[in-house]
Amino acid sequence: MSTEAIFDLRSDTVTRPGRAMREAMASAAVGDDVYGEDPTVIELERRTAELLGKERALFVPSGTMSNQIALLVHTRPGDEVVIGEGAHIAFYESGAGAALAGVQFAQAGAGGLFDADELRSVIKPQADFHPRTSLVCLENTHNRAGGRIFPQAAAEAVVKRAREHGLLAHLDGARLWHAALASGISEAELARPFDTVSVCFSKGLGAPVGSALVGSHDAVGRARRYRKMLGGGMRQAGILAAGALFALEHQRQRLSLDHDSARLLARTLQQLPGVRVVPPETNIVSIALDGLGAERVLAEARARGVLLNSTGPRSLRAVTHLDLTAADVERAAQRLCDAIISLRGSAT
Repeated sequence: MSTEAIFDLRSDTVTRPGRAMREAMASAAVGDDVYGEDPTVIELERRTAELLGKERALFVPSGTMSNQIALLVHTRPGDEVVIGEGAHIAFYESGAGAALAGVQFAQAGAGGLFDADELRSVIKPQADFHPRTSLVCLENTHNRAGGRIFPQAAAEAVVKRAREHGLLAHLDGARLWHAALASGISEAELARPFDTVSVCFSKGLGAPVGSALVGSHDAVGRARRYRKMLGGGMRQAGILAAGALFALEHQRQRLSLDHDSARLLARTLQQLPGVRVVPPETNIVSIALDGLGAERVLAEARARGVLLNSTGPRSLRAVTHLDLTAADVERAAQRLCDAIISLRGSAT
């Protein structure tokens, strides 16, 4: 690369643990978590369940595993799960829903969100020749929709309609911490309507590894067996749990800084002609490009020291996080603008 400083906006999973988090991990009390004897894992699970207002939590290696365990807990092979457009559980989890739980997905609404009537319109009638609709899954915030917050009133209405039709409800809340801070609604209130909720410690919060599935004692008890079945039973996992616990206690309230940085990036980019930016609600900025291919922009931006991801042939995603200051984001935004201007100039 021709530029010394590298600004990585590909995801909020690229963060690296700081000294205080590393010290917490190095000094963590540990035990064998498969036997339920790791004190740091136990404390992380207790604290996560408390924050989410649920009876119990289960520490797992990844958000994908957490979501897939939820499918195994709530469905049977051949069932159908209702999701929003572009849902992570169907779009970014390697087809695991079909391969592991044996379920198929039905999309409701558009743009990642949907309402109670849109849910009702995709629930299959009970008949031998239809799949059994058994679960509805919401995502908050919604990744591919640009970090959109699922409005709480709409979420409650969707879950109420699901109950009327005998459906269970799971929340993919990998970035629920962002939704809570931006909306002013507590994580417990956002999680309240759902049977299970997945939350992530390595997205936004800055831990190196880990997610959790929360729910009732019974649901999480069954989930624990599926975790083992999927290879997620870890031994002295307190070393990892300590990083997640540190992130939860020390790096949750600062997420508003990332939201501010995302708005700064969006304001800078939207001044360019032919660039359309979805106003960010949290820390994800969705960028649409008129007349330019995403891969060309990615390559030019990379040459200038800015890393992003594409989400389509003419669309990009940038994610702000704790390893980038507002000044870093401002410099990255200017370099990205320069990259786009340069490509447009070479095309004329």
